[in-house]
Parts: sequence; structure tokens; C-alpha cells
Amino acid sequence: MPVQPARHISISIGKPIEQVYGFLAEPRNFPKWAEGLGHSFRHIEGMTWAAETPMGLMRILFSEPNPYGVLDHAVIPDHGEPMHNPMRALANGDGSEVIFTLYKRAEMSDDDFARDADWVASDLRRLKALLEG
Repeated sequence: MPVQPARHISISIGKPIEQVYGFLAEPRNFPKWAEGLGHSFRHIEGMTWAAETPMGLMRILFSEPNPYGVLDHAVIPDHGEPMHNPMRALANGDGSEVIFTLYKRAEMSDDDFARDADWVASDLRRLKALLEG
């Protein structure tokens, strides 16, 4: 597989890393801020969930809680390749930085890639407002 174009989309949040990571490490919290990931979350088992995504019903596999700020998750269609979404929460002074890496999949147009990047940025702004509000 060739190297995919990627965009790193981040936001600073004026809350301690323990609070930000603790909120993000709980999959039940994603529908509160991540419209791009979907809604109607339903727990399947372990760290696997099902959700209605913009591309239809899919499974979502979240990384296990860990001490490194890793919040990676994979969106898994019934047919086709999983879409891996690296995500991190890092300490930034007394606050935090949340970084999402968006990969441009082979079938995506430049316009689709830009639209997805805008969607991720909007979701991160919603997360910031929720945690700081």
C-alpha cells in the first residue's frame, strides 16, 4: 500500500489531561461530540461498538484505556477495509492537546478529503466547547 496523504487536526483544550483523556477513553461519550463518527451507539463486547455512521451501520473498535493518551479507533464496514483513525490526547501545560490524524483513502476525492477534515475540525471544536463549558 502506498503512503496515504494525511492531515493532523488538533485543538487545545483548557482542561487537565486526566479529565480530557478520561472523557475520551469512554466510548459512550463519543456521540456527545463526534457527529462525524455517528450516533445510536450500541455496545457489542469489550471495546467494540456499533454505530450509525454517515456511511451506514458500522462497527467501531476503540483502543483500550492506556497511560499514553492513545485514543485510536477503527471504523469497520461489513465489506471493505477498516478505516483506522489515530487519535491522541497530550498534556499541554495545565491543559491538553487533542490530535486526530485523517488519512485520505484511495477512493476519496480531494473535495471529500477536505470535507472530512472540516468535519473532524468541527467535531473537535464541539469537544472543546463541551469540556470547557
